[in-house]
Amino acid sequence: MSKIALSGDASGTGTFTIASPNSNSNYTLTLPANTGTVLTTASTGQVVPAAALPTGSVLQVVQTTYSTEFNSTSASWTDIGLSASITPLFSSSKILVLVMHGEISKTATSGARVGVRLLRGASVISTFASGLLYTASAINNRCPASFVYLDSPATTSSTTYKTQASNPDASGTVTFQNNSTMSTMTLMEIAA
Repeated sequence: MSKIALSGDASGTGTFTIASPNSNSNYTLTLPANTGTVLTTASTGQVVPAAALPTGSVLQVVQTTYSTEFNSTSASWTDIGLSASITPLFSSSKILVLVMHGEISKTATSGARVGVRLLRGASVISTFASGLLYTASAINNRCPASFVYLDSPATTSSTTYKTQASNPDASGTVTFQNNSTMSTMTLMEIAA
């Protein structure tokens, strides 16, 4: 017969209590036959063994919104203002980054175009566009833009993602969150 052993921490002074729910029925909790970390949800007290989560499970979701208008007349890459941070539970996890920029516009200048890229911290991990809204003639263009990227940050430290824009030809003005339309960034930790 297998045995269950509970080991206290010699340096701790608190009491760890295993509490039974209010029930008149019998239940069996089967432990996994391997080692691992137990995930907890502080709000509900539910416990999920990490080993029981299949690859592709969503472990947590973070979303941020931003609606302050951003204008660029420079070819240099500049922070748009949209960013979000997540602290992965496991270093093996993937982070699915979903970006939806609200209305992006370009003034009526021939050849003007828009660049957009995604960064993890100070590292560029993907350039989504370098010629968005390009036209050969001098007309105004407006549209939203969405991008998806699956990242492998390999860390359990807080990780910040952000977008940057450029006006590659420094021609006219490109605008993000035009007329204060909302942009969103959603980060999803995916079990690997």
